[in-house]
Amino acid sequence: EVQLQASGGGLVQAGGSLRLSCLASGAHIDDYVTGWFRQVPGKEREGVSCISRADGPTYYADSVKGRFTIAIDKTKNTVYLQMNSLRFEDTAVYYCAAFRGSVATATTTFCNSPLYDYWGQGTQVTVSS
Repeated sequence: EVQLQASGGGLVQAGGSLRLSCLASGAHIDDYVTGWFRQVPGKEREGVSCISRADGPTYYADSVKGRFTIAIDKTKNTVYLQMNSLRFEDTAVYYCAAFRGSVATATTTFCNSPLYDYWGQGTQVTVSS
Protein backbone atom coordinates (compact mmCIF):
# COMPACT_ATOMS: atom_id res chain seq x y z
CA GLU A 1 0.00 0.00 0.00
CA VAL A 2 1.36 3.37 -0.99
CA GLN A 3 1.73 6.29 1.41
CA LEU A 4 1.90 9.81 0.03
CA GLN A 5 3.53 12.89 1.49
CA ALA A 6 2.95 16.25 -0.15
CA SER A 7 5.16 19.28 0.28
CA GLY A 8 6.20 22.49 -1.43
CA GLY A 9 3.30 24.80 -0.74
CA GLY A 10 3.77 28.34 0.44
CA LEU A 11 3.02 32.00 -0.11
CA VAL A 12 3.86 33.49 -3.49
CA GLN A 13 2.98 36.64 -5.38
CA ALA A 14 0.78 36.47 -8.44
CA GLY A 15 2.86 35.60 -11.47
CA GLY A 16 5.29 33.56 -9.41
CA SER A 17 6.03 29.84 -9.36
CA LEU A 18 5.97 26.94 -6.95
CA ARG A 19 6.78 23.27 -7.29
CA LEU A 20 4.79 20.77 -5.29
CA SER A 21 6.25 17.36 -4.52
CA CYS A 22 4.47 14.15 -3.59
CA LEU A 23 6.82 11.51 -2.22
CA ALA A 24 5.49 7.96 -2.40
CA SER A 25 6.60 5.25 -0.01
CA GLY A 26 5.68 1.61 0.41
CA ALA A 27 5.21 1.03 -3.30
CA HIS A 28 6.48 2.09 -6.72
CA ILE A 29 4.79 5.26 -7.83
CA ASP A 30 4.74 4.03 -11.41
CA ASP A 31 2.31 1.27 -10.48
CA TYR A 32 -0.30 3.93 -9.76
CA VAL A 33 -2.27 6.65 -11.44
CA THR A 34 -1.47 9.81 -9.49
CA GLY A 35 -2.96 13.23 -9.39
CA TRP A 36 -3.08 16.62 -7.77
CA PHE A 37 -6.33 18.00 -6.44
CA ARG A 38 -7.16 21.25 -4.72
CA GLN A 39 -9.88 22.52 -2.46
CA VAL A 40 -10.98 25.82 -1.04
CA PRO A 41 -13.45 26.16 1.82
CA GLY A 42 -17.02 25.82 0.69
CA LYS A 43 -16.15 24.31 -2.69
CA GLU A 44 -15.80 20.79 -4.01
CA ARG A 45 -12.39 19.24 -4.44
CA GLU A 46 -11.13 19.88 -7.97
CA GLY A 47 -8.90 17.67 -10.10
CA VAL A 48 -6.00 19.87 -11.18
CA SER A 49 -3.74 17.45 -13.01
CA CYS A 50 -3.36 13.69 -13.21
CA ILE A 51 -0.87 11.32 -14.79
CA SER A 52 -0.88 7.63 -15.54
CA ARG A 53 2.71 6.48 -14.96
CA ALA A 54 5.80 8.40 -15.99
CA ASP A 55 5.30 7.96 -19.72
CA GLY A 56 1.54 7.81 -19.77
CA PRO A 57 -1.27 10.23 -20.54
CA THR A 58 -1.74 13.41 -18.59
CA TYR A 59 -4.79 15.51 -17.82
CA TYR A 60 -4.96 19.19 -16.93
CA ALA A 61 -7.96 21.18 -15.83
CA ASP A 62 -8.73 23.97 -18.28
CA SER A 63 -7.92 26.55 -15.64
CA VAL A 64 -4.28 25.41 -15.38
CA LYS A 65 -3.45 24.34 -18.94
CA GLY A 66 -0.29 25.98 -20.17
CA ARG A 67 0.73 27.01 -16.65
CA PHE A 68 1.06 23.76 -14.67
CA THR A 69 3.08 20.67 -15.53
CA ILE A 70 2.84 17.26 -13.86
CA ALA A 71 5.73 14.82 -13.98
CA ILE A 72 6.98 11.67 -12.30
CA ASP A 73 10.59 11.02 -11.31
CA LYS A 74 10.71 7.27 -10.88
CA THR A 75 14.21 7.40 -9.38
CA LYS A 76 12.86 9.51 -6.53
CA ASN A 77 9.41 7.86 -6.41
CA THR A 78 7.98 11.36 -6.53
CA VAL A 79 5.27 13.16 -8.47
CA TYR A 80 5.80 16.86 -9.09
CA LEU A 81 3.45 19.67 -9.99
CA GLN A 82 5.30 22.65 -11.41
CA MET A 83 3.05 25.68 -11.12
CA ASN A 84 3.97 28.79 -13.10
CA SER A 85 2.18 32.11 -13.66
CA LEU A 86 0.25 31.60 -10.46
CA ARG A 87 -2.99 33.49 -10.00
CA PHE A 88 -4.93 34.52 -6.91
CA GLU A 89 -7.58 31.94 -7.82
CA ASP A 90 -5.00 29.15 -7.56
CA THR A 91 -5.04 29.66 -3.80
CA ALA A 92 -6.14 26.39 -2.19
CA VAL A 93 -5.04 23.37 -0.22
CA TYR A 94 -3.42 20.99 -2.67
CA TYR A 95 -3.54 17.21 -2.21
CA CYS A 96 -1.80 14.41 -4.03
CA ALA A 97 -3.61 11.14 -4.49
CA ALA A 98 -3.25 7.79 -6.20
CA PHE A 99 -5.00 4.62 -7.24
CA ARG A 100 -3.36 1.44 -8.37
CA GLY A 101 -3.50 0.77 -12.08
CA SER A 102 -3.15 2.71 -15.29
CA VAL A 103 -5.24 4.41 -17.94
CA ALA A 104 -4.69 4.44 -21.66
CA THR A 105 -6.05 7.83 -22.59
CA ALA A 106 -6.35 11.21 -20.93
CA THR A 107 -9.97 11.90 -20.18
CA THR A 108 -11.67 14.03 -17.59
CA THR A 109 -12.92 10.95 -15.77
CA PHE A 110 -9.48 9.75 -14.75
CA CYS A 111 -8.94 12.90 -12.74
CA ASN A 112 -12.07 12.52 -10.63
CA SER A 113 -11.34 12.33 -6.92
CA PRO A 114 -13.69 9.40 -6.09
CA LEU A 115 -11.41 7.12 -8.14
CA TYR A 116 -8.47 7.75 -5.85
CA ASP A 117 -7.91 5.47 -2.87
CA TYR A 118 -4.78 6.92 -1.34
CA TRP A 119 -4.37 10.51 -0.26
CA GLY A 120 -1.55 12.56 1.15
CA GLN A 121 -1.96 15.37 3.58
CA GLY A 122 -2.66 18.76 2.04
CA THR A 123 -0.20 21.53 1.41
CA GLN A 124 -1.38 25.13 1.41
CA VAL A 125 -0.73 27.31 -1.62
CA THR A 126 -1.50 30.99 -1.16
CA VAL A 127 -1.14 33.43 -4.03
CA SER A 128 -1.22 37.11 -3.14
CA SER A 129 -2.64 39.51 -5.68
